[in-house]
Amino acid sequence: MKKLFMKRTLALVLAAAGCVFMTGCAGSASSAGDTVVIYSNADDEAIESMKHALDNNGYKDQYLIQTFGTSELGGKLLAEGKNLEADMITMSTFYVESAQDQNQMFKDLDFEVKTLDPSPSYCAPITAQEGTMILNTEVMKEYNLPTPQSLKDLTRPEYKDLISVTDISSSSTAWLLIQALISEYGEDGAKEVLTGIYENAGPNIEESGSGPLKKVRAGEVAIGFGLRQQAVTDKKDGLPVDYVDPSEGNFSLTESVAVLDKGDKTNEKAMKMAQCIIENGREELLSYYPIPLYEGETEPAEQVSGNPKTFSEKLTVDLLKKHQELSESCK
Repeated sequence: MKKLFMKRTLALVLAAAGCVFMTGCAGSASSAGDTVVIYSNADDEAIESMKHALDNNGYKDQYLIQTFGTSELGGKLLAEGKNLEADMITMSTFYVESAQDQNQMFKDLDFEVKTLDPSPSYCAPITAQEGTMILNTEVMKEYNLPTPQSLKDLTRPEYKDLISVTDISSSSTAWLLIQALISEYGEDGAKEVLTGIYENAGPNIEESGSGPLKKVRAGEVAIGFGLRQQAVTDKKDGLPVDYVDPSEGNFSLTESVAVLDKGDKTNEKAMKMAQCIIENGREELLSYYPIPLYEGETEPAEQVSGNPKTFSEKLTVDLLKKHQELSESCK
């Protein structure tokens, strides 16, 4: 993880330096043939996978990746539209769709995309991520804690200060938990349960989607809510980590790649890179995010979640804001 963190930090420094340099060039940083600027909210593993796909297929040193939190990048998409400095983005699909509806800022993809489910013409999914409860088995034994079977169980007094969750105001990972609560208990019931979860989490409400997992790994808490595939990998690697699919369901979010439409200033190389990521990056991406998205892909048996569900309403930025307000009322 330290190595990945250092790589990500270096990428940010290089991106910042590169952006300053390119601003001084005649014309635009997005002129055809220039370095492709990529904005992304992806996790370290996804960033590395995309870099490998690009570097191994002729695009090494031809792009700069700058990473953002989901809310920060989403805000930039909605506010800046086609004026966004990036030539290409990878981002939570609901944000991509909402930004396109508002700003008409993405080009239709000019390559074939054979997804299992229908996908908009202007973006293609790169990952799908499911939420679940993650346990540190050693801490569970130390405190003689019962294994929770539902998210509602996390409101029980024996879990006080021993659970960690993510704040939906800063990370979309928390939305997976809130979707599950609203689907199962309705908005009023979800408020009651979420209030109890926040009380038990205390100081362990994290801004980063990976924050709860890191605290579980370190033994700082017994239970966290995070991405299922990361817990499965940790358990396989021999860490004292296990996972329980909540009875309320495993909800999921996808992230997609899209290319900025800047008219005659569009960087045409960005479209080729997007195609490269889809055609050459999926094998490695599947090793971290194993939910099939394209024809011919399969999911290992141990990765199949126990209770996959889909939220009844279309996921949009407006719905996210509504659920963020619900979350704030529970603190």
